Amino acid sequence: MDSLPPLARGAHAAHCRRCLTGLPGSQVDIDPSKLALAFYCLGSLDLTGQFANESTKPSDQELWRQWVWAQQTQGPCGTGFRPGHYMTADGEPVRSENSPHVIATYTALLSLAILRDDFAQLDRPGILKLLQACQNGDGSFSYEPYGGDADLRTTYCAFAISSMLGDWSGIRVEHALRFIESCRTYEGGYGQVPFAEASGGPTYCALASIFLAGKSDRLTDGERKQTIRWLIQNQAPSGGYRGRTNKEADACYCFWCGASLSILGARELTCELSLSKFIASCQFKFGGISKAPNEHPDPYHTYLSMAAVALYAPPNAEDGHSWKLKPFDALLNANEETSNWARKHIPGRP
Repeated sequence: MDSLPPLARGAHAAHCRRCLTGLPGSQVDIDPSKLALAFYCLGSLDLTGQFANESTKPSDQELWRQWVWAQQTQGPCGTGFRPGHYMTADGEPVRSENSPHVIATYTALLSLAILRDDFAQLDRPGILKLLQACQNGDGSFSYEPYGGDADLRTTYCAFAISSMLGDWSGIRVEHALRFIESCRTYEGGYGQVPFAEASGGPTYCALASIFLAGKSDRLTDGERKQTIRWLIQNQAPSGGYRGRTNKEADACYCFWCGASLSILGARELTCELSLSKFIASCQFKFGGISKAPNEHPDPYHTYLSMAAVALYAPPNAEDGHSWKLKPFDALLNANEETSNWARKHIPGRP
C-alpha cells in the first residue's frame, strides 16, 4: 500500500464534470453517443461520492435529469431513449436516426437512478414493447427496431432493463439464453456474436445476463471452471486485465474481467494490489483515467476503472481511504445504493 499513490477522486470527478459540459478534441468521436457518455460521467460522480457529499449543486442535478428525460422517445415499435438529440424538428415522425435505442435506454435508466429520479415519466409498457420489437429470431437483440448490431451488448442491456423493471414479459428468455450459449468459445470466454473471438466485455455481458435471469444453472461446473481459468490468465504482469488472449492490458477490462470473476464467485483469484497499481499508472495528472499509461483519459475508462476499484479495493484499504469505494453491484454495473434505487422505483409498483 505504501507504494500506491492516492486514487485522485476529486480530479477524476472534475474531468467528468468538464466532459458533461464539452468534450476535448481527443473524444469528439463519442459525441453521437451522448447518453452513454452522460452515464459514464454521472456514474463516475456517483462512485466518487459527489452526490452524497453534496458537492454537486441540486440545480445541476435537475438540469441533467431534464436532459435525460428529453431523450425519451416513442414510435410505432415502442418507447425508450435515444442516444442523444439530433436536429429533428418538433412534430416530425420518429425515424431510424431518432428511434428508441436499447443500449441508450439501459444507460438512461441507470443515469436517472444515479440522480434519484422517481421515474414518474417512464412509459413502462412502451419499453416492454420496444424489447419485443428488438428481439430477433435467433434470440439476439438489435439495438433498435429498425435493425442494427445484434450482439451480446444489446442482449445484456435487454436483460438488465427487464431486471430493473421487474418484468420479463418483453423478452423470450429461453431464446436469448440459447443465443448467449452460441457465443461461447473454445477458450471459455464469449464473443460478441457466434464464432467471434472471446473478449472480456462480451464475457461479462453473457455472464451478467445469465445471472440476472436467475439461470446460473445453465453453466455446468466444467464451463464455469473453464471461464474462470480464461479470465485469470488475462490478468497481465502489469496487473491490468487484457480483453483478449495475448493482447495488452486495458483499464476497462479490469472491470469487464474482474466483474465476471466476481459474478462467478471467484473474486479471490484477482490480485487486487497489482490491479490497483495498474489503474494508478493510468491516472492522468489533471484528472481522468486512460486505457493505458500515457494515453488520453476519457469518462468510459474513468468510470470502469473506478468500478473495478469498487469491486477490488487494495488490501488493507479501510473506510476513508482514497481507494476504498462504496459497495458495487456487478450485475447491473452500478453503485449498490443506485442499483437498489433503480430496483425500487423503476417497476412503478407501490
